[in-house]
Amino acid sequence: MLENREGQRVPDVTFPTRVGNEWVTVTTDELFAGKTVILFALPGAYTPTCSSTHLPRYNELAPVFKREGVDSIICLSVNDPFVMSAWAGDQSAANIDMLPDGNGEFSEGMGMLVEKRDLGFGKRSWRYSMLVKDGVIEKMFIEPDVPGDPFEVSDADTMLNYINAEAKLPKRVTLLTKPGCPHCDRAKKHLSENDMPYEEIQLGKNGVTYSSLVAISGRGTVPQIFIDGEHVGGADDLEHWLAKSA
Repeated sequence: MLENREGQRVPDVTFPTRVGNEWVTVTTDELFAGKTVILFALPGAYTPTCSSTHLPRYNELAPVFKREGVDSIICLSVNDPFVMSAWAGDQSAANIDMLPDGNGEFSEGMGMLVEKRDLGFGKRSWRYSMLVKDGVIEKMFIEPDVPGDPFEVSDADTMLNYINAEAKLPKRVTLLTKPGCPHCDRAKKHLSENDMPYEEIQLGKNGVTYSSLVAISGRGTVPQIFIDGEHVGGADDLEHWLAKSA
């Protein structure tokens, strides 16, 4: 049975981590004392749900959490420091502190260390999230104890809804671009000046082609910009959209 530990202190653990090319130890006291911290734990770096949804959304909403008084967001997994560091770079997760619980001590202390032998993983953390204030767990969202890897309640939006259901969410912006395109650079400049983070999908990378551009946007020129799922258009269209939204 996965125990909810709200009202309890986090386990007292020392983590071997890497900073640059050096080994550095970090304690739970250093991570949590006097701070408001979100920690979300997951089964493994590079795994599908963790890479496509769990980590990216916390990274995306990090500025919103900061405005709501959260000092740091920690992603914990029973992986070694090298794997966690490489995964952070692969995900461009600059807003997240990666915490390698390589020996599973923290996960075991939380009662969240589970067997994943059927997948060849050995012991891993169950998926959960928690809000910790000055080392004391205020709120936990634990995934249901069912077979597989459920992902229903430990997501970033559920946590934000608990902290402040009225918090203003950032707009989701996606740009289809190509290298050397001055209009693409102009669009990105406008977005940066308006404090609107964006996802860039570049033609010629990861199988994205001209046919992909036409299929997605119905147009054959770049950039093509989407905001919250709405097709805005090119750089000029973005300027008009920003002027109307001002």
